[in-house]
Amino acid sequence: MTTPSHVNDSWLSSAIARIEADFQRSADTHLIPLALPKFNASGIDFYLKDESTHPTGSLKHRLARSLFLYALCNGWIGEGSTIVEASSGSTAVSEAYFARLLGLPFIAVMTRGTSPEKVAQIEFHGGRCHWVDSAGQVYEEARTLALQTGGHYMDQFTYAERATDWRGNNNIAESMFTQMARERHPVPAWIVVGAGTGGTSATIGRYVRYQRHATQLCVADPAGSVFSAYHRTGDASLTAVGSRIEGIGRPRVEPSFVRTLVDRMMEVPDFDSIAAMRTLSNLLGRKVGPSTGTNFVGMVTLACEMRAAGQQGAILSLLCDSGERYLPSYHNPEWVQDTMGDCVDAQRRMDALLS
Repeated sequence: MTTPSHVNDSWLSSAIARIEADFQRSADTHLIPLALPKFNASGIDFYLKDESTHPTGSLKHRLARSLFLYALCNGWIGEGSTIVEASSGSTAVSEAYFARLLGLPFIAVMTRGTSPEKVAQIEFHGGRCHWVDSAGQVYEEARTLALQTGGHYMDQFTYAERATDWRGNNNIAESMFTQMARERHPVPAWIVVGAGTGGTSATIGRYVRYQRHATQLCVADPAGSVFSAYHRTGDASLTAVGSRIEGIGRPRVEPSFVRTLVDRMMEVPDFDSIAAMRTLSNLLGRKVGPSTGTNFVGMVTLACEMRAAGQQGAILSLLCDSGERYLPSYHNPEWVQDTMGDCVDAQRRMDALLS
């Protein structure tokens, strides 16, 4: 992190005002009830908060706004500062948007396998991409670039859990519970999310406890991610190979992932995530991304357990981003076969659970 030697008060005031004005121009995201008759008839309801409708098309728009405000108010960003971020793509798209809003240069440090659609969006917003070979290299490379440019490394993996006001102030958790207020089960039995930085699970977990809700928090963790093992052991030195589901899972324990806020971790094989992504896309009539598929596996698994136990309630999760970003990859059967393997059995299991 590079601290500007002087932050112009007039520029700072203008920068914060521009971000707040942008927020006021954006309506809250929709909460979509999902019709699944087998479960609905048993008193179990499904909801997806559609984060793909943000101006930059994903859940990470909220995070990027919070990170910019946090860095501005801490005096870490000044007029002309170069913004650098380590990202798997979606956060970089959103940060490029806010950097352009403030007239600041932006560099995204990403692995070469990032989807071309995300790269195109980063460049559309005026950012540029800096490539590394593996997910474990993004951190140090981003720090180095920030030092070389005299800029600021935003470091979402450290600051995601603290940049958002978890008590409320229009965070995603407050929005969820406000929108659920008139539903059959206004307080969800479960909220299911994935974890990349861990910021979303931390915000939701803290808000649930602060408001004294009975809701439990489940993190659906893709294969290859370190978070499940860390949740079991508490060993922050653990590492893993990293996830093949873009946007969630990490090869190292990130500072923003708070294990004590998570009631349950659910390890999800890659082919289950892909099968669920396809099924949910068909149910909604539009394509969703692979991390939303991972979330949906968690929702259906919990619903099956609730139904078997005679329990009723709502299960709520996130539609993280649009599947249009993944047409050449996760929505391409040949790419999936070569990268993930055969998903036929997983697809049959998912279809049988919902039929």
